Amino acid sequence: MPFTPEPENANFSAYVIKVRGDAQPDALSGRLENFVSGKVREFASSEELLRLIAADLAAAAEVKP
Repeated sequence: MPFTPEPENANFSAYVIKVRGDAQPDALSGRLENFVSGKVREFASSEELLRLIAADLAAAAEVKP
């Protein structure tokens, strides 16, 4: 069986979220890493975190056949 770097059933919505140790409930901050692509982005609020995930999912939906 040939090796394929991106299997057809790759889960593009798997993430690692690292929250800063000094983050507060009203000031969430940290970094978001897409588990499949390895793309890493910083966020400075919960709203920004959700926007990053939504944009990533939208981009992945465009790539899938």
